[in-house]
Amino acid sequence: MLYGQTMTTPSLQDQYGSHGICFGCGPQNKLGLQIKSYVDDKSGHIVAHFLPQEHHQAFPGVLNGGIIGALLDCHCNWAAAYHLMQALEEEIPPCTVTADYHVKLKRPTPTPNEVELRAWVTELNAPKAVIEATLSVHGKICATCTGTFVAIGPDHPAYFRPE
Repeated sequence: MLYGQTMTTPSLQDQYGSHGICFGCGPQNKLGLQIKSYVDDKSGHIVAHFLPQEHHQAFPGVLNGGIIGALLDCHCNWAAAYHLMQALEEEIPPCTVTADYHVKLKRPTPTPNEVELRAWVTELNAPKAVIEATLSVHGKICATCTGTFVAIGPDHPAYFRPE
């Protein structure tokens, strides 16, 4: 269990994007990864846990790099949205998109082990946030990510707001 999280605490996705269809984090995408990101009150990091399935493998016993990229991209995007919301003192996070992200695969990510995603802000200058993250298994970092995420407005095709 994460610090500050209880079993009744909804994820950021469920709180602010329950209508989302994104492959990585959309609660409405039944074929997607459906990651759930939470605020770790002790560290301020955004943390998620994901249990890969057999069809997420690149080869037996190793998680596919594209799945790793999707997990880190979506998780970092939610970290950016959350930290921008806090900085702007808003009640809901802005819609954010990925401007760029770079993933380093440091070692094979073994399956079927649960992975932990941990993301934190390194630069915040609204409407932009730079996020760093790790993906680890049993405390060993298997991949890292650095990305830039930008808040968008209604003129952007990815913009959405719950009805």
